[in-house]
Amino acid sequence: MGPPKAVRGISQEAFDELVKENMEDLDMDPADALQDAIQTLSLQGVDLSGIVKCVPGENSVSDNPLIQSLERLKQLDLNSKDRIGDEDLNEVVGLFDTIIELCGIDGSGNAAIAAKNDGVELVCSVCCKIRIRTQSNSALVSGLKTVALFVHDVQSTETFRKSGGPATVVGILKDGIEDLEILNSGFAVVTASATGNEVVKDAYMELKIDELVLDVLSRQRNASVQSLYDAICVLLTSDDNRVVASQVYGYARRFAKIGIARALAHSLQASISTPSLAAASIALKAVAVNDEICVSIAESGGIDALLRCIDDSGEQGNKTVAKTCCSLLCKLAGSDSNKSSIVEKGGLDRLIKLCARFLDDPSVLQEVMSIITVLSLRSPYNASRAMEAGAGDLAIQAMQNFPSILQLQRNSCFMIRNLVVRNPENRTLLLSNGIEKLIRQAKENHQSCKAAATDALRDLGLDDYNK
Repeated sequence: MGPPKAVRGISQEAFDELVKENMEDLDMDPADALQDAIQTLSLQGVDLSGIVKCVPGENSVSDNPLIQSLERLKQLDLNSKDRIGDEDLNEVVGLFDTIIELCGIDGSGNAAIAAKNDGVELVCSVCCKIRIRTQSNSALVSGLKTVALFVHDVQSTETFRKSGGPATVVGILKDGIEDLEILNSGFAVVTASATGNEVVKDAYMELKIDELVLDVLSRQRNASVQSLYDAICVLLTSDDNRVVASQVYGYARRFAKIGIARALAHSLQASISTPSLAAASIALKAVAVNDEICVSIAESGGIDALLRCIDDSGEQGNKTVAKTCCSLLCKLAGSDSNKSSIVEKGGLDRLIKLCARFLDDPSVLQEVMSIITVLSLRSPYNASRAMEAGAGDLAIQAMQNFPSILQLQRNSCFMIRNLVVRNPENRTLLLSNGIEKLIRQAKENHQSCKAAATDALRDLGLDDYNK
């Protein structure tokens, strides 16, 4: 994939000059001059994020409370040498908290304004100096939360990298590895800064963040570090459009090789009743990039834990957990040895039971269908067991109840195909219950379902499958 299309930008000075010209040359009043400048530049495709928009004569850039906070922070940073002194620390924390509050105002664009006014470099410098102190974790937490707000696009994440941000954050995380607030705020910065930037991901890997992740997972088995799971997903996701060949597959293998897959599997077992269960499942799925890793997860108790989580999610009516656990189980089911294990542990019956609790939610039903599709692939035995568990009835009910849901209709067709392609007895059962009519309706109603529906009709043994 090629580089993204360049976006035109503008400096604060050029923007202010345009507003001034509207007032002086076109005789506009200040408010109209400002609005005209915004509309004109927007129509020209100019990116106005990070620009302070103020009415001349009424206020100025220097009156903006965010700019004032940044300017004061700059003074404190310049006045300090290599560390923030005791006499300034409380003020620094107060400034961080004020900035966080201002950036939290919906629609303010303050985070972009801060980044455009050297906020990323500034806060990285201050955090580095605070780190030299001892017992200043609360100040570091405020600083990390501020950085996480500032890094929001490629430009700001590049600035973060060039300012030594990755090394500073990893250093803070290592120092505060027993402090949950440091861990959550620090890994939130990792997540924000690595999103959409392959170079930043590489910087973290060079700093051996995988070893740090494993250390945290080993130490914090009974605690929930939500942002850690988010960071794992981002580090292992290819999301930088500037890069032709991402390295994240290799990173995932490296994560698994040092034991992170096993640690996450254990974390999953400990997180069955915690809010971070869904995040842990997504993180483990990001690591499970090949058959060997999927098998190692199963050997570490991952399948047992997932099936228990699926049971619990059904009993608790937790749709989010149900979907994420099913998605991970589908990934693990891609391994032939794991297929047998899932079926032997009653996985098919437990999945159909889950569907009975979420019959009104197509998003859960289609996840279950994906698992059954994978389990039945090239396995007549599993296809037979799936039909016994109720997979055929599930397909019929779901297709009847949700005719307009494309993904569910496609998943139904995929599942039916695998249930019948090597099991003639299943064809008879499904055809006698009216599955042909439902598949033909899906084929007619959804263009992108046409191929899947045609294949399902063919494998059902129908001669006119192409009609």
